[in-house]
Amino acid sequence: MPRAAQPPQNTHLVNRDSKFAALALALALPADTVLYLLLPMYAEQFGVTLAQAGLLLAANRLIRIVGYGFVARFYARHGDRLTCTLAVVAAAICALGYATLSGLWALLPLRLLWGLSFAALNLSTQMLATADPVGAAQRSGRSRAFTALGPVIALPVAGLLAYGYGPRPVFWLLAATALLGLLVTRQLSRHHQPTPAKRRGLTRPNSLDVWSFLEGFTLDGLFIIGLSYLGSELLPGGAVVMAGTLLAARYLGEIVLSPLGGRLAERFGAENALVGLSLLTSATLIGFGLGWFWSGAAAIVVLRALQLPLLAPIVAQRTPGPERVHALAARSVWRDIGAGTGPLLAGVLLPFMSPAWLYSVPALLLAGAAIACVQRPAPGALPQER
Repeated sequence: MPRAAQPPQNTHLVNRDSKFAALALALALPADTVLYLLLPMYAEQFGVTLAQAGLLLAANRLIRIVGYGFVARFYARHGDRLTCTLAVVAAAICALGYATLSGLWALLPLRLLWGLSFAALNLSTQMLATADPVGAAQRSGRSRAFTALGPVIALPVAGLLAYGYGPRPVFWLLAATALLGLLVTRQLSRHHQPTPAKRRGLTRPNSLDVWSFLEGFTLDGLFIIGLSYLGSELLPGGAVVMAGTLLAARYLGEIVLSPLGGRLAERFGAENALVGLSLLTSATLIGFGLGWFWSGAAAIVVLRALQLPLLAPIVAQRTPGPERVHALAARSVWRDIGAGTGPLLAGVLLPFMSPAWLYSVPALLLAGAAIACVQRPAPGALPQER
């Protein structure tokens, strides 16, 4: 029988474990974020077409649609230390594969493995950030900031190295970086999460699911692929350096602004902050598609960073108790569905379709989904997930 001990509520220990889980993710994540930068620009050197590159970049998201349930149960049984340790080892294996293998069928298993690894690390960081309801929003913001440390350093360095030496040597360095995560995961506590009842398959999406899907579709799918593809057309020579710098700025924005997003949620309410920032993001995406490329991209980076800490506190408030594991996983699944289909669609349509249409329609849908997330319970009633 799996152990079901409650996680510790000591604030110092919760803060400590939340920080170490985020640092483990920070060391494992660059192998993935750098691939998003380099694969569309150097697709031929990896032995794939642009459409196949979109499939590979989507695959890690798509596997989590069916794999998050398994990851959630494994995490509940075995706790943060073992789960995160296995995840950072898998991240190092994936980076070694990117450095040495070519072709769709050789790279696809690595993307699937990374998808499950990220699911484990992401779930651990969210669960630990919301383990104590007091200060959960601010802790989520700090967790996002720690997570962003790895990509913010790796992306500009990877862009420079790829410009001078090609994309492959970069991933040897990133494999070693991921293995440093073993030093961090040893610091995590051994406590286990309460094991929730098993759920099968996807349930009918609620308002938070729809918003998660559209945010993943636009910001983690269409926007990232468009930044690499359109940037290479606008700045052919140094596109990899410029795009790498801008993507690094995206994660630097998380370090600086995600804690601010957490404070905004504490002051004005996470739902209100989510709606306001989503509306601004939608307007900026439309401008990005209409041709305000670099300025629009910079604004999207800022707005995305402010939004990142908002969802976990909303979910924790609406779904307390052991079911929080499944609730957080479900939001991540719907975001992954969106972020998985976004690169697929972008890889097929960007060479042929006007960016104005490609970005404006999802942006308007994102605005509507954010408004639908606002929950107004009856006086005296406990908030329930919609």
